Amino acid sequence: MLRIPGMPFLPGTVFRDISKSHYPKPQSLMNYQGISMLSDRKPPGLVDASGFVIDPNCPPVSVPSIYPPKIGPKLPPWLAYDKQVLCFNAYFKETLQEVYQAPYQVRKVKILYYLEDGTMQILEPKVENSGIPQGCMVHRQRIPKPPPCESDFISILDLNVDQTIQIFDRVYHITSCDKFTRHFLNKSGIPVPDPVDAPTDPTTEMRKRADGKATITKEKKHPFAQFLEFDRVVLKFSAYWDDRTEFGDVRRLEVCYYLSDDTIDIKEIFPRNSGREGPSTFLKRSKLPREFSGIPLPGEQTPQSLLNVLGTNMRNVRYVVDPLDVGRKDIIFYKDKDLQIGTVLNVYGRAIVLTDCDEFTQSYYRKRYGIEDFTPAPVPMRADDCVPSKIKERILPPYNGWGTYEDSEGNCLSVEPKPPQADFKKFIQLDRFVLRYGAKLLSTIKENCERVFIVSYYLSDDTIQIYEIAERNSGFLGGEFMKRTRIPLPGQEKFTSRRPQYYQPYNFYIGATISLKDHIFHIFPLADVKTIMNKIREAIRPTYKNFVCNCLSESGGDQKEVRFIGYESLKRALVDALADNITNHEIITLCRHFSAEQAPPMTCNKENVLGAVRLELKRTLWNAMDELKEHLYHINPLNKPFLPEVKLRSTLKGCRLPFSKELIDDMMSVLNQNDCGEIEVCDFLNFLDMSCGSGPDVTPVNVAFELCPKIPFLHKGRLVNFSCFLEHLGLEQDLKKDGE
Repeated sequence: MLRIPGMPFLPGTVFRDISKSHYPKPQSLMNYQGISMLSDRKPPGLVDASGFVIDPNCPPVSVPSIYPPKIGPKLPPWLAYDKQVLCFNAYFKETLQEVYQAPYQVRKVKILYYLEDGTMQILEPKVENSGIPQGCMVHRQRIPKPPPCESDFISILDLNVDQTIQIFDRVYHITSCDKFTRHFLNKSGIPVPDPVDAPTDPTTEMRKRADGKATITKEKKHPFAQFLEFDRVVLKFSAYWDDRTEFGDVRRLEVCYYLSDDTIDIKEIFPRNSGREGPSTFLKRSKLPREFSGIPLPGEQTPQSLLNVLGTNMRNVRYVVDPLDVGRKDIIFYKDKDLQIGTVLNVYGRAIVLTDCDEFTQSYYRKRYGIEDFTPAPVPMRADDCVPSKIKERILPPYNGWGTYEDSEGNCLSVEPKPPQADFKKFIQLDRFVLRYGAKLLSTIKENCERVFIVSYYLSDDTIQIYEIAERNSGFLGGEFMKRTRIPLPGQEKFTSRRPQYYQPYNFYIGATISLKDHIFHIFPLADVKTIMNKIREAIRPTYKNFVCNCLSESGGDQKEVRFIGYESLKRALVDALADNITNHEIITLCRHFSAEQAPPMTCNKENVLGAVRLELKRTLWNAMDELKEHLYHINPLNKPFLPEVKLRSTLKGCRLPFSKELIDDMMSVLNQNDCGEIEVCDFLNFLDMSCGSGPDVTPVNVAFELCPKIPFLHKGRLVNFSCFLEHLGLEQDLKKDGE
């Protein structure tokens, strides 16, 4: 088998050797001196008809290798040089016999050499108005050398910058090459000279001189160019038409100018309750003429003008068409440059005044015509125009005592009354939120003063319900004292058309006495510790030392070591410092918050609680420890070692830990705490981190009853942690900074 060297086994590249008659099988084993061994002899090389040895892994024999021995590419050229092309810029001169001023012309071409198979292609870039069919001049093929070497083909060694090469019947001179070609030839050991300049083309110079002498003709504009450029672009103006006749008025208008075809349409804006209705079109979209002298008569406007009409009847009429349209008057229409604020438009005899424009119209005139002043023009009003009066409040008849006030209003506003609408948003947010207080009945009868009541205030609908606690041998049965209902504030007139004001949570506080069926409520904002501390801080700042001395006067011993004081001492000091600006409810709230009363000895074992917590985490396959740490970082950016118990409880709920309320209470009771009752964050995380150990094994128990015995304990505030109170007050540090 013979094939063209350097080409793959493709149809047409492999030929059968007819003279071959012996087809021996290749031997892989041999017997040498009686020893069987692997045959490593090199098979004989392929020999073509001319007697040359052919190597299918090397380039053609006629082209010498450009690589040193054993360094060239091991792959065949059609794989090693796939899609790699050398590009050279060249030119050739073509004689011109029919052009007197130019004996020749220079035509620039690109020579492409494909490395994979040694083929070449010549392309001529297209030049506008050259009159030459340009493009591909020589299709891709192997190009033979000129005689007497026509048996060989042009190779890479024949192509270089500043060299002349003959391809078929034309002589090309190479002027330059691209960056890849220069780099490839230099890497192959072929030096590439610097680029040379191509000669100027005489025909191109003649064409440039002829174009310079040509007259500049006005560019013809396509009839649809304006439509394509300004389609859907509209200039909008506010205007008015002063029609203040006997039965007229000032008409408010809206003028729209369409830039796509220079048309205008006008729409009227009907004021509310103006008595006008129907279509608001004031002017249909069309071109608006600048001058109007009246409606033309029928036949006055014709597409053509006729001259010398002869004849008396329709059959013998002879006429001549006037080609110049002598006497025809050109109609001038409004353009965008004619529309400005304050301009008066003649709309078929009606004076329309432009008063304002929108932001897009302002930007258009600012860019197109350089106008910067867009101050709106005033709009006139009728002399008898009245100032719009406010809608008077509707006066309803007084309440007659039947039903509620809302039902009475519904019967007065509509023939078919609708049920009164409740505050559904408030109901959703505060549903099942109930405030309960203890109260006593104030009366002149001694027996009534001993009665005890429970007042329940429902925040969802501001209703009140009162129950009486039955006492033995008191003579009162107890039970429901007043059904759930809303109670109006005292001192209001009942039979009026206005709705009464009802009791709200902020109307009551501990210590307040209200004579309304002997109900007592507490005010909710007075229980805010932060608000109370801010008020105390501002009040005792000038007399801080006296306040501290008054609190510690009855404690005895060294005052520097006193940490706890009684409720009466703190109350007396606060009343002396703030007088009537503080209530009993605020003092009780403050003492309960800083209570120093010790809870009963903890009977809950920390190891048992830890085992129950780990058992619950294993049972529910909880593995969101990273999200829990991230949440703690957000609520504790300063990385404080202790956090309040409320924040840690909200963290457990926010991260959805599978703990019941009783298990959370047991967990909070066994965690490490500081003097102010805050829980250690590190101990909290170690309690939940499964990587710190599995914890002791415990049997499943009823967490609500068996894990820890529940002993109720209430902070009544009889003993106050005075050092923690002063620390939260923070006046000592502020006074030290101020130098006092």
